[in-house]
Amino acid sequence: CKNISSHETSAMWNFHGVQNIHCVVGKSAAHSMDFDDTWHPATHPSGAVLPALLAISDMFHNDSKPSGLDFLTAFNVGIEIQGWLMRFSNEAHNIPKRFHPPSVVGTMGSAAACARLLSLDRNQCSNALAIAASLAGAPMANAATQSKPLHIGNASRLGLEAALLASRGLEASPLVLDAVPGVAGFSAFYEDYAPNPITSLEEHEHSFLIETQDIAFKRFPAHLGMHWIADAAAVVHKTLAGLKGGSISPNQVQEILLRVPLSKYINRPFPETEHQARHSFQFNACTALLDGEVTVQSFHPEALQRPELLALLSRVRVEHPHDNPANFNIMYGEVEVTLVSGDVLRGRCDTFYGHWRNPLSQESLQKKFRSNAGAVLSNERVERLIEAVEGLDHLDDCKPLLLIGCICSMNQSACAKSFNSLNIIIYVNNPSPAPSRVS
Repeated sequence: CKNISSHETSAMWNFHGVQNIHCVVGKSAAHSMDFDDTWHPATHPSGAVLPALLAISDMFHNDSKPSGLDFLTAFNVGIEIQGWLMRFSNEAHNIPKRFHPPSVVGTMGSAAACARLLSLDRNQCSNALAIAASLAGAPMANAATQSKPLHIGNASRLGLEAALLASRGLEASPLVLDAVPGVAGFSAFYEDYAPNPITSLEEHEHSFLIETQDIAFKRFPAHLGMHWIADAAAVVHKTLAGLKGGSISPNQVQEILLRVPLSKYINRPFPETEHQARHSFQFNACTALLDGEVTVQSFHPEALQRPELLALLSRVRVEHPHDNPANFNIMYGEVEVTLVSGDVLRGRCDTFYGHWRNPLSQESLQKKFRSNAGAVLSNERVERLIEAVEGLDHLDDCKPLLLIGCICSMNQSACAKSFNSLNIIIYVNNPSPAPSRVS
């Protein structure tokens, strides 16, 4: 914390402080398209961490910015904290029903990452996490609305704020992350939360979750569950296009049966907005059935109102098999299309391309990055950013990453595409965390 002036940390709500915190709030755009990474147990881990670290780095004096390795280590700490907190709960392993996970563990991850980058001591780190717990939580009722992206923006901002408050001496309960009978700490968010001691980093058998649990990266901007059903529908599209000479008409289809997990907030028969469409099994299945794929353009207003799409939506029926739980690690998507002719076509997806069991290739990841970032940055800046991240652990300071901060002044779509892109390339080029660097 010595590289940030007392004025900057104690007067967080003056112009300079507000400028940085508002910059973090703007990162809610990183989740606005639902194009960000997903982990297991279910959360979007990087959206709350990366913007906070960029804002904190920007607050350091220009001649004492954090090194690339310090930045990357703090990023890893923020991801690791989220993973452990969720693994202490069975409830957290399933698609959420009460709290939106990034608003809970994302706030904690942001606080942990910022505490690491500020070099807070053990007691200050404990306070930062406890303060963050008092600032966490957002209801799932706001899923598929314009307010859902605020969950991640607030998680990033409030975690940053918790670390800054702890650095200035604000205290909080050291028992928040413990399981104390009769006193709700983190169990207020996950009722079956049961923490276990984590092995010391000095012990040889310690391993980091980020080394053993890969990240899922989406090929199109929608809720992760949509990727199973879209891939299953694309299989049917390919078969149907072959039978019908390439053209697909709703008049050929009598019924569409979807076999998907039971999850109320992503069961939306007739979505009216792009946010609802991104959270609709029915919409994504019918779009893939018509077009063979789901893309960024699939959620444009004119695409949502296509007569042929609406006709297919009216023919959809949904089943929830008992062997298909709402869990990103074991769920599947199945599409069964009954044609007017009586023929039945089926498609099933157990692991879509981009899932942690079937990760995107380096080529696919960089293609997604260049496509997203290229919409708002010049080709030269895109390549410079890739180069900076590829050598991040060797950078003397993280200034090259801070160019992404200029995107805050652009529109929401620009913010979303740029931050999603930066999340991708940091993960792709992220070496294993070094235990000696993490406190």
